[in-house]
Amino acid sequence: MTDNLSRNATAPVVPAGLLTGRVAVVTGASAGIGAATARRFAAAGAAVALLGRRSGLLDDLATTLRAEGATDVLPLAVDIADPAALTAAAAEIRGCLGRPDLVVANAGVMLGAPFEEADTAEWDQMIDVNLRGLLATGRAFVEDLLDAAAAGRAADLVHLGSIAAEVVFADYPVYGATKAAVTQLTRNLRASLGPRGVRVRSVDPGFAVTELGTGMAHEATRAGLEQMRSAIATITAEDVADAITYSVAAPARVNIAELTVIPTELG
Repeated sequence: MTDNLSRNATAPVVPAGLLTGRVAVVTGASAGIGAATARRFAAAGAAVALLGRRSGLLDDLATTLRAEGATDVLPLAVDIADPAALTAAAAEIRGCLGRPDLVVANAGVMLGAPFEEADTAEWDQMIDVNLRGLLATGRAFVEDLLDAAAAGRAADLVHLGSIAAEVVFADYPVYGATKAAVTQLTRNLRASLGPRGVRVRSVDPGFAVTELGTGMAHEATRAGLEQMRSAIATITAEDVADAITYSVAAPARVNIAELTVIPTELG
């Protein structure tokens, strides 16, 4: 586990200027896939708003990005499950960086347990963050994306899903249900927003070594997750960030609609 986690610290290798002129918003940016994606976007020339709940980690990431040459970075401590706070953050982003044309709704929690043993407060948390928070994120920025598309620019709404939307994991029924909802929401929004020029996609990782799952209360399920991750050569947050960056850098006429990122060993 330690070796895999340490690989996340590698410096990004992104073509300079790949995303120059774009204004990106990344939720859940304080760690893991969100932080890695923000780092990739900044290295590619985008202005980046970092959204998350842990202000200290966001500030540290912003300092790192500036040291690596990023000039437009805005860390904002916000709970995406609070629509009013998210609306206020969106206004601040527009004032400081400009209107976003690239939104990555990455924030999420994974809390597993057998259905009959689960703490139902964890169910509420997953529904609030994985679904309600993702909905609120899209709603807060959809007009910005539509305006960018109407002006002939690339406009992207990226939802972080999971292979749990399609694959059965017996001790993660509610987590899987929230991610299945994300998949269906993404497909419907693609049908709605795609004809108006906004690319909507889901990026579905599997067996990535991040903080995801470390906070679950059920000890046996948490231990089982560690065992699953240690049994194969897992992917990293940086690997998923590379895939996201590739998808948003495609020509505006191209939408990589659904992207699954898993370890090679899983086939």
